[in-house]
Amino acid sequence: MDIKINSEFAHELVLAVPYAYWLHVNGRLSSVTTSTGMSPFYYFCNDVRESFTSRTLDNSQAGLNALPNTWIHHNAVSVTGKDYNALSPTEQSKVNGVLDYSQWLAPDYKNMYGNVKLFETPYIVVNNNFNIESGNDISKTMRYFDIKALYDIFNILTKKGYTVIYKRPTNTEFALDENEMLSVRQNITLKANVEGIGELTDYELCEYYDGRVINLNKIDRPEYSYNELQLRIFANASGFITPNGGGGILCGYFSAPVVMHVTSGKELRPNYLTNKDSYYSKLSDNTLHAVIDPDNKTNYSKLLEKIKEIYEN
Repeated sequence: MDIKINSEFAHELVLAVPYAYWLHVNGRLSSVTTSTGMSPFYYFCNDVRESFTSRTLDNSQAGLNALPNTWIHHNAVSVTGKDYNALSPTEQSKVNGVLDYSQWLAPDYKNMYGNVKLFETPYIVVNNNFNIESGNDISKTMRYFDIKALYDIFNILTKKGYTVIYKRPTNTEFALDENEMLSVRQNITLKANVEGIGELTDYELCEYYDGRVINLNKIDRPEYSYNELQLRIFANASGFITPNGGGGILCGYFSAPVVMHVTSGKELRPNYLTNKDSYYSKLSDNTLHAVIDPDNKTNYSKLLEKIKEIYEN
């Protein structure tokens, strides 16, 4: 079986990779054609072709229709025999986040990439992004941690003795989708004024902590590609803090606690992340602590409370 996929990152992680791994385990995978840089995610395949230099948000053009699960947020027809819109609200809540797992198996990235420890002290990965969403102005973007939130998160974690690995790609590391391309064209920068420090970017904020907060982009390990480097770092993390989205899904692959701030998107649907058969629970032995905060109405306070609860004890 040959798989050809150039969907957005989240869809590939949830729909394509586990199908490919299932095919591999069952001796049926021949090749994977994917986007630039994605080979480490298909370590189990001997014929990975990085043919796509960009990703598409158009699911009909992304290769998803050839997969057992064509939609990331549910597979109501497979689970119930009915279209999602034909279900009652109660029935919908039972299928949100639930897929058809008959040809679905998540690869064990923790075991595969955890044999190389790049840091001796326990560390938490803070995953972030700051991109245009759905073609809207950047001011409408919800799924990110702003400078003040990062400052508070870094302070909480470093005071507890953790090193922090901060990940926010520059959008130069991999094949981009249309939203990421717009972000690059508009030269969007995440920055703000921090009391007592002055105006600085998130990357500059990392420098303020004298090695206790490490910008993943500055880790010099030329023997690894960007994606292999992050997989190796994630595989040995003590936990993760992340917005929902593709990066948040990747955090779920490593059998560690994940504090996820959910402010917008389909993940706000009832039980999406808490259904016992949600795909997120099947990515690994992770423990998900979902902070449901529509439109970030608490201005990150609910998130910070959860971080203290999980990582200060």
